[in-house]
Amino acid sequence: MSKNVKLDEYDEIKLKKEKMFNKITGKEREFPKYTTQLINTANQNAQATRPKVVGQMSDLIKECPYNSYDGWRKWYLKRHPKAIDRATKKTMNMIEKMKVAMSKIDEEMVREWITDLVIDKTAEGLIIQEIILKTLAEKMDLDYSFANKEEESKGIDGYLGKKPVSIKPKSFLSKDSSVRDSIPYEIIYYKKTGKYLYIYKK
Repeated sequence: MSKNVKLDEYDEIKLKKEKMFNKITGKEREFPKYTTQLINTANQNAQATRPKVVGQMSDLIKECPYNSYDGWRKWYLKRHPKAIDRATKKTMNMIEKMKVAMSKIDEEMVREWITDLVIDKTAEGLIIQEIILKTLAEKMDLDYSFANKEEESKGIDGYLGKKPVSIKPKSFLSKDSSVRDSIPYEIIYYKKTGKYLYIYKK
């Protein structure tokens, strides 16, 4: 669109998207409250609508020779006649598993989850820094200490003995070298997995 084009010079037509969409598809799909959120979560966990199950949709819609909803629907179902059933079964199997899990949830479990999210996860970076500093200090027979706010603003996260160090996740290595070079202190890297914390120090 040219920079000289001004939309206020055009007539505006306002349509209710859902109403018009339903006219094209021929039906209005209604779901009880909260059910779509649960189905969506089950679908994601089951990976039921991944390309290997239903096809690469962004490519298929371009390949389709028809420019209408009915044409697309018939063309897709002919190309992938079992896809909807397979995705439905995979999602439904996960929903059954979620029902079992749901029956185990009580107020105490919710409290633990909220505490983990609000307190533990928020402090995770600080906890990792302390673990790294403490571990390395013990190995090097040194004291360790944390940086203050002013020192943090300079890229220092803590000290091993009197030596300032910066602590970064391994993903920091993918940043431009000029960003890494802007930190004039030794950088200690780490990688966190579900079970382990890996520390990388020269």
